[in-house]
Amino acid sequence: MKMWINGEWCDAESGETLFTINPTTNEKLGEVPSADQADVDKAVAAARAAFPAWSARTQMDRSNVLMKIAGALAAKAQEMAEWDALEHGLPAKLAFGPSMASAGNFATAAMLARGINGELVKVSNPNAMFIMDRVPTGVFALINPWNMPLFLMANKVALCIATGNTCVLKPPSCNSIIGLKFAEVMASVPELPKGVVNVITGKGGKMGKLLSAHPDIDGISFTGATDTGSTIIADAAPTCKKCIMELGGKNPVIIRPDANLDAAAEVLTHHQFFNCGQACGSPGRYYIHESIMDDFLKVFLEKAAKYVPGDPMKDGTVMGPLVTTSHLNSVLHYIQTGIDEGATLVTGGKKIEEGELAKGNFLPPTVFTNVTPDMTIYKEEIFGPVAVMTTYTDEEEAVKLANDNTYGLTASIWTGNIARALKLGRGLTVGTFSINQHNCLGPEVSWGGVRQSGVGGREGGTCGLLAFLEEKVITISLDE
Repeated sequence: MKMWINGEWCDAESGETLFTINPTTNEKLGEVPSADQADVDKAVAAARAAFPAWSARTQMDRSNVLMKIAGALAAKAQEMAEWDALEHGLPAKLAFGPSMASAGNFATAAMLARGINGELVKVSNPNAMFIMDRVPTGVFALINPWNMPLFLMANKVALCIATGNTCVLKPPSCNSIIGLKFAEVMASVPELPKGVVNVITGKGGKMGKLLSAHPDIDGISFTGATDTGSTIIADAAPTCKKCIMELGGKNPVIIRPDANLDAAAEVLTHHQFFNCGQACGSPGRYYIHESIMDDFLKVFLEKAAKYVPGDPMKDGTVMGPLVTTSHLNSVLHYIQTGIDEGATLVTGGKKIEEGELAKGNFLPPTVFTNVTPDMTIYKEEIFGPVAVMTTYTDEEEAVKLANDNTYGLTASIWTGNIARALKLGRGLTVGTFSINQHNCLGPEVSWGGVRQSGVGGREGGTCGLLAFLEEKVITISLDE
């Protein structure tokens, strides 16, 4: 496959390539260009050249183009879902939803952007008028994670270009084919001008540094691990780039004695094991009242047993492989560390080594109990199908434990008393929390966290659009 720069398909200037791997078989799936400095320079120059005309177009014009892209993505949703299954491992039947939601990201950004306006600022000076306008930032580098590749790429591109910016999109290395298939969809929309979106592929660390440090990049939108985000911020610091960072999470779940345990387990096992737990918003730490621990564990294990790993191309599969062998090994290392540090492994914990799945990165649902705050699996983001459970005695203790972490992304509270849940939620240091649900979000709602879970703006909704804009104040003298 080739990269998409300035509306043209091209190889890397060096001719170098890299392979992506099918996580189901660990066999080579495809070959893509491995970009270098020259390719980054070309893509950034194309975005820079396209910016004046694109930013000058009316919001109605830009929104109409986004609606065309939304339609093209919807038409290709099934094909994109199959590529998601092949290159990423999310079962194709389940991947169709995120593929359609990717089209929805463009449609929502198109509609919400129509409602963003400036404002008249009233001040104490009677001889002046102040108008606050909102204008595009410029050229963005969009650096994407591998856990929901198409959905997150579509979200970033939609928010970025809806507001008049142009961009260079860097897909995750291991999901480069999905990124270039996404480029094919955008290339099929003639209304999208050349250079507004450019898609380049290459090795993650190298490309991230080249884009973050590039003097002609005005802003960076990154989703991924906190340590990687810190590196990107450091690389961007010398040129004072705008950084929109959506980072990791170790998300607390508080289950009160009056919770509906069956409903809680149904939702929480879905979010724990969907996409093999490879989501920043997955449950990270379960705080279960000591009086209901045994009852909750029983129903949770019953629900978890439904998530049987399988070939993601088969209709009945509900959980595919982890994305790469290296990531599988990382999750297995966390599991062994949990065992070594004294946690109780209740189920799972070992790679599937027999049968037709033995060649792939398959790991069954894994549950730990008797986890204490000093343990590694309690403190660090595992990013896999591993549930980490502990108990609490009173709610004050639960909130204190939930906040005793470097992250602050999301949380959920399970109870029959909504008023009590709202009061508990006030005490949680997170960007969002749910009551009797977990991360039930839509494209109209902003997403992001505090502390080491995010900085510089939110993703999604009107707040996500505003993150890609700058405020420009216009002063008008009223002196005659």
